[in-house]
Amino acid sequence: MERKIIDPNEFVSNSTGLWSKQWLLLTSGDLGKNDYNTMTIAWGSIGVMWNKPFVQVVVRPTRYTYEFMEKYDTFTLTAFPEKFKDRLKYLGTVSGKDEDKILKSGLSIISSEKVSAPGFKEAELIIECKKMYWDDFKPSNFADSKIDGSYPDKDYHRIYFGEIVSISGIEKYK
Repeated sequence: MERKIIDPNEFVSNSTGLWSKQWLLLTSGDLGKNDYNTMTIAWGSIGVMWNKPFVQVVVRPTRYTYEFMEKYDTFTLTAFPEKFKDRLKYLGTVSGKDEDKILKSGLSIISSEKVSAPGFKEAELIIECKKMYWDDFKPSNFADSKIDGSYPDKDYHRIYFGEIVSISGIEKYK
């Protein structure tokens, strides 16, 4: 699959479908140090913040990937063709703390263009990001009290903003 560099201002996606139907892998860490983890995510956004293209992702502190998001300044988001959906489901339900889930998934890690966090050879889209902000969800700020029902264990997400420093993708994203 041939990905080409895409200017963030020319990036095109079905912004809600990318998250809710296609899903993404969030990968944080440092490939050079062989210290990274990935997880499947379906909540987030893409836009502009502080005059910079950015993505917003959320990670619960109970997830193994949280440790990598805290330790490292970069992360990637990768999207895959539909035929990889079962692998994404697996990567979202098994902890990398317990096994080498990336190896078991059969996906191939590759170096990113500009960040230390890796991408995946099979991805049709790779968004490389550098952290620019974080905060924790505060249940007292939920405008709809039903949102708290998504947190029976009170493990409220940490929100991360990442400046988009590189995008590579297939033609449908340009």
